[in-house]
Amino acid sequence: MLLTIQGERAYCYTGGKAFNPAQPTIVFLHGAQNDHSVWALQSRYFAHHGWNVLAPDLPGHGRSGGPALDTVEALAAWLLALLDAAGVVRAMLAGHSMGSLIALEAACQAPERVTRLALLGSTWPMKVSPALLETARTDVQTAIDMVNIWSHSSIAQKPSFPGPGFFAMGGARRLKQHIAARNGQQVFYTDFSACNAYANGEAAAASVRCPALFIFGRRDMMTPPKSTRLLTSTIAHGQVVQVDSGHELMAEQPDAVLDALFGFASTSI
Repeated sequence: MLLTIQGERAYCYTGGKAFNPAQPTIVFLHGAQNDHSVWALQSRYFAHHGWNVLAPDLPGHGRSGGPALDTVEALAAWLLALLDAAGVVRAMLAGHSMGSLIALEAACQAPERVTRLALLGSTWPMKVSPALLETARTDVQTAIDMVNIWSHSSIAQKPSFPGPGFFAMGGARRLKQHIAARNGQQVFYTDFSACNAYANGEAAAASVRCPALFIFGRRDMMTPPKSTRLLTSTIAHGQVVQVDSGHELMAEQPDAVLDALFGFASTSI
């Protein structure tokens, strides 16, 4: 699905199904230097089991035009504009890493529009080390390699990768390289800067009243479990699920993530 948001083209993957306004809607939000494809399994399952799916490429990422937006607040406003353009009044939001901050801020800006909130690989503050920020600005390939190593729990999941024929680390590396080649070298730096500067996380979390779900990777080095306590204590009614993975939990444990998300989405409010 192609939409026009704030004067720029925005691409949304719909999970292989036509958009049906009569069905509930879930929006999947990707993280830094990624696109909609990181939600491949989860988005298709929801789309084929009674849900509208919007898995957008954020501005300046993948097939969406315009520059990458440099604040979480601007990205949340863009998301709400996307819902308007798609004719969606209310939706469940699921965000990974940077996408989780966007979902959280959107729920703060327009709480009446968010039915449920799922935050994956999330933390606040989401600080980025000065060394990684500078590397993302000056040497994007090295930054990609650094993040790719830190985002996975191992080189190859044991006894085998959950998606036979695919290599999680190699696929993640190539996607980030593709984003850099297609959308410019500064996307990673812009994304990291937005995460690093976001200051409204605690206030946004305190405003959450809708059902909430946290999904964390037990071996996540990018947003380690111990760093998540402020969010989980502030959204005290949130359900917490841990899966055996690093930060790339949708790739390393796709079925466990899907089970948690779909079970959460299917419970009555």
